[in-house]
Parts: sequence; structure tokens; C-alpha cells
Amino acid sequence: MAISRTTQNHLAKGDFEAVEGDWLAHLEEDPADLDYFVGVARALGGTGEDARARFLLEMLDEQLRASGRWAVRLKLLERAANLLLDQEAIHPQILATLDRLYADRPIYKGLRETVGLLRATHDIPKTWEKVERLQGLLTFDLGSVVFMQGRGAGRVVEVNLGLESFKVDFERFPGLMVGFKAAGKLLQPLQASHVLRRKLEAPAELAVLPPAELLKVTLVSYERPLTAGEIREALAGLVAEKEWTSWWGAARKHPQVVASGAGARQTYTWAETSGGALDSVWRAFEKAAPRRKIELLRREGARDAALRDRMSADLLRLGEAAAAGKDPALAYEIWFALERAGTAPDGLAWAPDRMLAQPTADPARILSGVEDRLLRERGYMMLREHRADWAAVYRGLLAQEQDPRALDVLTNTLAHEAPRDVERFWDTLLTQPHRAPGAFTWMAERAAEDESLRARSPLRLLQQLLGSLTRDEFAPFRLRLLALAESGSTVPRLLAHLTPEQAAQAEEAVVRAAGLEPFQREQLVNALELRFRTLRKETETALYATPESIAAKRVELKQILAVDIPANRKAIEEARAMGDLRENFEYKSARQRHEYLNARATSLNAELARARPIETTGIDVSEARIGSRVRLADGAGEERTITILGPWESQPEQDVISYESDLAKQILGRGVGAPVALGGGSWTIRSIEPYAS
Repeated sequence: MAISRTTQNHLAKGDFEAVEGDWLAHLEEDPADLDYFVGVARALGGTGEDARARFLLEMLDEQLRASGRWAVRLKLLERAANLLLDQEAIHPQILATLDRLYADRPIYKGLRETVGLLRATHDIPKTWEKVERLQGLLTFDLGSVVFMQGRGAGRVVEVNLGLESFKVDFERFPGLMVGFKAAGKLLQPLQASHVLRRKLEAPAELAVLPPAELLKVTLVSYERPLTAGEIREALAGLVAEKEWTSWWGAARKHPQVVASGAGARQTYTWAETSGGALDSVWRAFEKAAPRRKIELLRREGARDAALRDRMSADLLRLGEAAAAGKDPALAYEIWFALERAGTAPDGLAWAPDRMLAQPTADPARILSGVEDRLLRERGYMMLREHRADWAAVYRGLLAQEQDPRALDVLTNTLAHEAPRDVERFWDTLLTQPHRAPGAFTWMAERAAEDESLRARSPLRLLQQLLGSLTRDEFAPFRLRLLALAESGSTVPRLLAHLTPEQAAQAEEAVVRAAGLEPFQREQLVNALELRFRTLRKETETALYATPESIAAKRVELKQILAVDIPANRKAIEEARAMGDLRENFEYKSARQRHEYLNARATSLNAELARARPIETTGIDVSEARIGSRVRLADGAGEERTITILGPWESQPEQDVISYESDLAKQILGRGVGAPVALGGGSWTIRSIEPYAS
């Protein structure tokens, strides 16, 4: 399910503990509901709660793995791996999950190599394409029964990895080779209950079935209605040609066989209830909401003329009431439904063209309530035909319309007849996007291909687009907006239109955009710095430390990642099981511990990335350097030995100081005999030697 209204309210208020409570409750009820979990995690990321989103996703991931729901876990990785895992861990986890799902398949490892899953492991979007191809090929494993148009049903008897092809034995075409690339388009896997598979595996069982029962087996095998010709082809070999007419006459008389359409295009389905197929449709229609009734008339009205007329009469009454009341949009939709069914009476006062043409009518109110986009577009065309003020009406509709294709119709029409109105509309969206969030999102998407929109005010569009990611008005469009930061879309393409004077403002907007994913922010900053050299910052300085200290920090990081964090997760689970999280001290304490451990691991990881070992072998002792032991003496003959190492080794009380300290900066680079101010006195460097651990 989507994010519940309760959770949405918690997110809007910033009550993240309540969000966690909702998450944990839903985790117990339905851990496979990825729409909910991924939606909440992305929403948390959009409010800057990346660490919390990752923690909650880790809990979900752990439960999926523990319960063996590997297919669901694979979907989770596909949809939210960038929130759950570090970039370098995504590919290994995809492979591990695939191994759990398919390791027992004889052709799995070979196909994994064939699709290239072990190559280009850094390209995750490409990896998912390979996974999709792998799963598609695995549906044609050895022994699989498949259907091919023009060939019928057959069985896969060989998988040739070298030639990248399947060998399929069809009844009339044994040994047919089908390439891996063509298999997904040409071959359709058949379930055990499918009539074509049963015909291949157990034809004698089908041959003795009564006509109506055999027809039922055939019709329920397909997810669509069948023509008489398709039914005859499916049963070729079971029903002899000379017996077809009598067989078909007997089979189709069964009351559960429902015919739709007419003539050569007539199709047949099998109703779930016997004897009352039409009555069951009418009962569903009676209970349905008005717009559901419109759908039922469209879908079921062709079954029977009397049923169609009965439905149409009911909708006609609803349309009259809606037109006279406060729902002209419903009346509008009903009229078109009746028109499609061929039952719309002539001269109705509430026919769409008449409603929209009335001088006192509010076309925007009518059309904004029409749910079907194509019907709204028909209304837009009617406005041009029947109203002199159509351009003014279009301007009002632009702010209300949210469907991209309908917005295209409105703006393209205005561009020919009233181009200045379109120009003013663009300016309004750029200055006040919150007044028409749907239209602004559409404009930002359109700018990916329309260079004139990108060049119009690139910095302003960039700032407004990034700022909208966290605004409440744009919540329904957040995922669409977030996609515009991806490579090749609007945000990266806007950078080419920025001037050097705008570069710093653009970088600030990117850095401050809380709604961006971290990797997106990093990519955009890098792109800006590559384009505008003045933005480039000095690279991070190295952090010098002894090899022993570096090794110790690595041990500490490994302890946190491999031992402390997993133990903390377990503690959180145990504390959660104790009851109400709002009054659960153990849970809150464990959560605080989780935040500390994650922060410490992040800090250690960053420091180790900068760490460089202090080399003392062959060190030049002509002057003090990092890794030197310096002996000082004052005028009274007192001596003191100072060792200069890194911040990790600093112990001032034992005269081991960091090279970043003020004293070290005074000594570094000086040779024997140089003066040093220390403790208010004057000292002199007597000797310099390498530090030895």
C-alpha cells in the first residue's frame, strides 16, 4: 500500500519517532509491502533523515533475509539500494540474493556469466538490466513448456550457453533453435493448468471431457477473451475437424459462456457463476459508485443489449441529477459514456458542448473535475469551438491541470494563438511554482528536452526545482522532481546555461538541497566544479599517523561494523519487543547507541581515507620532520625530548605532540642549533633522530 495518511502526517510534522513506530508495526503486518517502506524511506531522505531511513531499511532487509523472502529482497535492492547500502556493496548484495533465489537451477551460473552480471560491477543501472534479462531467461529452464505463435506448445530440451540459444521441441517443429535475445518476445511460458500444456502432457485426459468442460478449460487458460477461431486452433487435435460444428454448438450453449461483441470479432469468456452471469454484472453495477458505473457500462454493456440499456437508463438519471446539482464534471463524463454506448439521447441540456458554451458556465470548474484526461482534452477543443474567450479560460486551466499530456495540449494551442500568454505562464511558474506545483513539475520535465525553457532563466529554474523537493505542495510530485537530477535530465543540463557569475549560487543551491540523494548532490557539485574551475576547493589534507595507529583504527572500524552495530540492532529488536516505544528507555538508549556507532564509523572511515603512514626509515635528520625525535636544552643545562607524530598519537604529558600543534609548527623545518621558545624560556635544538616505535 502507499504511505498511510497517518504516516504522512507524522512526516509533515517531523515526528520521526512516530514514523518509526508506524514502520515497525507495518513491518510485523506485511514486510513485503515495498510501496510503503520505500515510500517512507524516500520521504525521510527528502527531509534530511538519511541515517534514519537507512536504519529502518536495514531492519526490513534483515527481516526479509531471516524469513527467506529473497524475491522481495531483490525488489527492495532494486528500488532502494542507494538508501540502504554503500555504492560498492550494492552489486555484491544483488549477486548474493540471486544466488539464494536461483542457485538450485542447473543453468543459473552459466546464464549469470552470459548476461555479464560479473562484469562492470560499478554500473548499477546496467546491472539491473542484466538481472531482468537473467530472470527472463530462467523462465525457459530445461523442461519448461512454452508457447510460440505459429508453432503451438513445445518443451525446452536444451540450453546452449555457447550459442546463446534454447532448443525447443514443438510437435511439428522439433529441435527449433530460439536465441536468447528473441526468447522473451517469441516464447510464452505456460502454467501447469493451461490447456496447451495439458494438451502436450496429458491429451487423453482432455479428450474425454464433455464439450462445455473442455471449453471452460480453454477459456480460463487465457487472460483475455477468445474468438471462435482462437478456440478452434487451441483445440486442434482434440476436436476433429468433422466434429467441430456439433461440438461448438453444444459447448457454447452453456450458461456460463458469455459472448461479447458481434460478427467475426465476437469473443467468449467463462463467467464465474452459472446461470446468472448477467444478473451478477447488474448487481455489481447497482452497488457501484457513479464513476465505477461508467466503467462497468464501457466494459460490460456489450454483453447484452438489455443490460446495456438498463445501465444507460440508470446513468442518465445520475447525469441529470449531477448536472442540476453540484457535480457538472460527473454529468460531463456520464454523457460521453452514454455516447460511447450509443444510448445518449438527442437534445440533452447538459450535453458537454452545451454546458461549456453557456456564458454563465465556469468551464474550469467543470473540466478540472473530469478524471479522464482524454475527456478533458475533448472539452478543451470544445472551448475553442464554442467560446470567444477560450484563451482566457485556457490560462485559468493551466494552473489547475496536472497531467503532462493535457498541459501540452493547452500550451501548444495557446502558443499558436496567444504566445504572450504562454510566455507569462512560464514566468509565473518560475517565480511562484508553489501556486501550480503540477504545472511546474511538468515544465521542469519539459525543460529536459526544450532548450528554450532551460535558457530562459537557468539559475532561477535550478533554485526553484531543488527547493521544491522539500516543499509540502510538491509532495505528490517529489519522485518525478527527484528524477530530474539524474544524469541527462533537466538539472544537469541546466548547468550548461549558467554563467560564471551564477556558478557559486548554483553550487550553494545544490549543497543546500535537502531533498537530493547524497550521490546526486555529489555528482552535481562535481559537474559544477568541472565546468567552473573557480569553484574547485583544495583537496583534503593528508592525516599522518604511525602504521600501528592506522592498523588500530582499522581494527576499531571493523569492530564497529562487524560486531557492535549488529549487536546494537539485536538490542533494538529486543527493546522494541518490550512494548510502547514512547516509554521504552531501553529502546531509546539502543537507538542513541546506534546513532553514535554510525557517526563513529563514518568519522573513522573518512579519517582512514586521509591517513598516510609516517615513514621513519631513512628520514633526513638535518632538520626536524614528522616522525622526528628532537632533543632540546636550555641555558641551565636542562634537557627535554620532544617526539613529533600525528594527532592520533598525541600525548603532550609524555612529550609526544601532534604535527598540527603550535609547538610542532615552531620546531618543524629547523635544524640543530636553532632556538625554540618553550614554556616562557629559550631552548636550543641539540639533536634530531628518527622516531622508533
